[in-house]
Amino acid sequence: MKEKILETLEEQKSELLSFTKRLIEVPTENPPGKSYKECIYLIEKELNTFNLETEIIEIETPSGILNPRYALISYFGEGDNILYFHGHYDVVPASDMAQFVPLIKEGKLFGRGASDMKGGLAAMIYAVKTLKLCDFKCDGKICLVIVPDEETGGKYGTKYLFDKGLIKRSVGMLMPEPSGLGIWNACRGAISLLIKIKGESVHVTLEHKGINAFENMIKVVNELLKLKRQVEKRRTKYEVSKGVSRNSILMLGGYTGGGINFNIVPDEFSFSVDRRINPEENLKEERALLFDTINRCKNYGIELNTQILQEGESAGIKNYHPITKILSSIVKEITKKGPSISLCPGLLETRYYIKNGIPALAFGPGLLSVSHGPDEFVNIEDLYKCTAIYALTAVKLLSKRKNYHNHQDTKTKKEKVKERDK
Repeated sequence: MKEKILETLEEQKSELLSFTKRLIEVPTENPPGKSYKECIYLIEKELNTFNLETEIIEIETPSGILNPRYALISYFGEGDNILYFHGHYDVVPASDMAQFVPLIKEGKLFGRGASDMKGGLAAMIYAVKTLKLCDFKCDGKICLVIVPDEETGGKYGTKYLFDKGLIKRSVGMLMPEPSGLGIWNACRGAISLLIKIKGESVHVTLEHKGINAFENMIKVVNELLKLKRQVEKRRTKYEVSKGVSRNSILMLGGYTGGGINFNIVPDEFSFSVDRRINPEENLKEERALLFDTINRCKNYGIELNTQILQEGESAGIKNYHPITKILSSIVKEITKKGPSISLCPGLLETRYYIKNGIPALAFGPGLLSVSHGPDEFVNIEDLYKCTAIYALTAVKLLSKRKNYHNHQDTKTKKEKVKERDK
């Protein structure tokens, strides 16, 4: 089957690259959620070319959201065992519309979303196409789940599908985040806030009659700095990539703004707080700690309000989980190099699956270091490698179920002792 898959994929390479370029050309910027309908129908059309049935789901959103949201679900195979191939088609806004014109240079495909994650999304779709062309008989089925709004937290995408019961218990999930051919078996959680301090504006000559929002902001920040020093002493036990800190994170002032002129007491000042939570920490507890600190400032007579920008739990599975071992072995087989297995420093939609009892991993051809940047790209050869890896991992998981279950008991004595001690 491996030789057959690789031969078939070789014949599909030009079509895979062409489809990736067409995905990049659709400017699915989020916010606000542009061109979603155009993109989801492009994906449906591609799936229909190799006779996969699709279901497009229009997601219910509040009246204030003007751009409709669409998800797509498609199955290949039959049976109760499900392997999810999960990806998102929205991208962060571009600084220049030229980023939606794909460009190939020195073996790299440039364009907004090439790395995060239209390249990986195309690879997953073509992995299914390759398996279908090879007439692979699944002991179960692959479910393609393609969603919007990942870049803004997934409330009107993945979360909606789980809330509606459209994603069920399964053998696992793979997602093509830009991990650079490494495996992310965990992710940090996040709670990001915008704090607005209220004051009273007067001319500088009457400063004593005003309320300086900027000065009150400093008092609030000083309280948050005490919390920052406390939480950033904590370190995760998960492996991290080179250059990534193990420490928990509380960042202040990613966004700041306020005041209207140098000689006017500012009546408002805003700043952001970004709290990134390690898998060992509890979101509810860390949220309460953060808001307790902010609310203490209200007791000092400071008028402020808080807006939650995003909120998501941390999540992770063990590096010796059977799905991790299987994916790792396939990656090594294709790339001739054992992949790193580490914590993603950001927030991933694997958290929705893991929370619901589904083991989930992120693995993709893109690079985190170039994602969201002006020169975003994906290595074309890595795109092909990932397609093969997704297909072969599906074969391993859905044709050798006995081996998969037996794999769950293959912890070494050292690993079992380590797990017990944790």
